[in-house]
Formats: sequence, C-alpha cells, structure tokens
Amino acid sequence: RETAGLTPDPAIKARPAKQGEFSLPMHSYIAQVVNPKKVAIGRARAKSFADILSSIESRTGVPSEICLAIWGIESGYGPTQGGHDILRSVATLAVRKHRADFYRNEFVAALVLLQSGMPRENLTGSWAGAMGQPQFTPSSYLKFAVSYSGGGQADIWNSSADALASIANFLKGSGWNPAVPAVIEVTVPQDFDWKPVDLDLSAWRRLGFARADGEALPAAGSASLFLPEGAAGPAFLITENWEVIRQYNTSDAYALAVALLAERIGGASGLRGGWPKGYVSMSLTDRSRAQKLLVAKGLYSGATDGKIGRGTRNAVHKFQLSAGMLPADGLLTPAVLKRLQTR
Repeated sequence: RETAGLTPDPAIKARPAKQGEFSLPMHSYIAQVVNPKKVAIGRARAKSFADILSSIESRTGVPSEICLAIWGIESGYGPTQGGHDILRSVATLAVRKHRADFYRNEFVAALVLLQSGMPRENLTGSWAGAMGQPQFTPSSYLKFAVSYSGGGQADIWNSSADALASIANFLKGSGWNPAVPAVIEVTVPQDFDWKPVDLDLSAWRRLGFARADGEALPAAGSASLFLPEGAAGPAFLITENWEVIRQYNTSDAYALAVALLAERIGGASGLRGGWPKGYVSMSLTDRSRAQKLLVAKGLYSGATDGKIGRGTRNAVHKFQLSAGMLPADGLLTPAVLKRLQTR
C-alpha cells in the first residue's frame, strides 16, 4: 500500500554532485556554515537548553557543543527539515548507480518505520532521505533515535530534546571518546620534516607541535596531522572522534565545520591560522584523474570519484615525499597532478 504510485523524483537527478561539503573549497564551506548567525543562535540555544544538554552530556559523554553544532548544521537548530517524501527520495536514489545498496537499505528501513506505527506524514525530509531536526536516515532512526524522557517513540521532528538526545546517542554509539577533543588547531614547528602523519599526542608534543590557543595538548591519545588547504593554511591534529563525526557525514569539511562551530558556540573566538590567499581549487575531474594515477603507482586503493579524504591525502603525502615535493602536506594541487603525470 505504501509503495503504490511511487514515481522517481526528477529533481534529485543532479543533487549528489552538488553537496557543498564535497564540492566547495574547505575555506568556502567553513565560511558558509560557521557563520556569525549560526554561532549566535547556537550560544542562545546552549543557554535555553542548558539543563537538557547537561543531562544528555552526563548520560553519553558527548559534549553539548558538538550536539548543538550538528543540530545547527543539519537543520538550522530545528526549522529546516526539508519537505521531500522520504520514501520517494530513497526509492529514487536506490535505482541509481550512486550508493544504490545504501539507499535500498534505507528504503527497507523506511518501510519498517511505517510498519512500527510511524505516521506516513513524518516521513518527510531532505532529498537525500534524512529526516527531522537531526536529519537522521531511516536506518539511523531505527538504531539511534531516543526519547529524552525515556518513554515512547522518539519525536525528532517536533521535540528538540529528543533530537539532541538522539544526536548524542548516535555519536556515543559510534564510539565517541569523552577524553579527547575531535580537532585541535596547532602550530607546526619550523624544523618539522613532514614525514609523520599519525602519532601519539605525546610524540607530536615532543616534535614541537603546540595548541594554537596556548593550552596544553591532551596527555593521552593519538592524532593525525590534517592540513585542509596545505602548509600555508591552518593546521590541525584530528583524533578518533573526527572519525565518529564522519559517521554522521563522511565529508572532512563537514567534520571540521562541526568541530569549529562547536568551539565557537563554547566561546572560542575562531581559528588562529588564516586560510591561504590564492588557493586554487581543483575540478572533480582533475581530482579523480589524480586518484587514478595514485592507484596506478600503488599508493592508493580507494574510490576514484574525486572526493578527497584521508586515503587520498595520505597517498599524496607519500608521493610528495618520494618526489621531493616539500612541504609534504598531503594537499592535492595542480602541481602534484602535473608531477604525477610526468613521473
């Protein structure tokens, strides 16, 4: 009955390639998302939901600011939930080549929600099949949605408390470690040789890395060096919690935006390091071409779709070292592509 009359949604056809967190340069996406209005509303919500957030944090170990940041980015703190028919959206996406298996599973999960008694009108949201204030997919709802009060079905559409509790439960269930921040802005020592990428925080400290805000690095844990726009831009150490945020959205730009917005909501003034001037953004086609060349050289084994993640950055870093291209910052640039094509 629920699938009778379903037809493909033509408006979805070109959408995946246009997601800002994957298509925009990092600095552009961050400026768009971590804006003064979002920071101000987030700080106001931190005050108005203080008791609820404190309770959620004590239950889950997930910082309130991280939950607020995700809430703000996903739905503008509630009102921007989307008006697409979720069943139609995931059905449309399931019959395409792009992540077809993923969306087939989401279609089944949506049917399970309906069978469990969820009203059909609740199944509205984004073109990508995400619902409610936290923009959960149907499968994420089944796995992580919780009622803040502990009773009844989680109402992530109308209850901000349920939405925040569900976001925290998602992150806790995905492995959030309360002992370390997700992202730490750092200063890179002038004598750094650019060889290591993944080290214990104590080892980064011995190499001369320091927090940009002057505070001490955490005593324990491991982290990876992340230079989203190369050595000329801001530098970060990213921890295991970075990967937890990426369970929510696989984009590095999204993970960084969540972390930076959370810091601003918590009272921080913003990045200490500025974004480089004259940054040249590569086309999706050129990024894909570079990934294929890295595969051919045995440096990379991931997808060649032009989306840049840790695997591509690490492969570029290895190539830069082998080619004597310093600083070996893992940034894919036209110069790196040119060298890949000639070596």
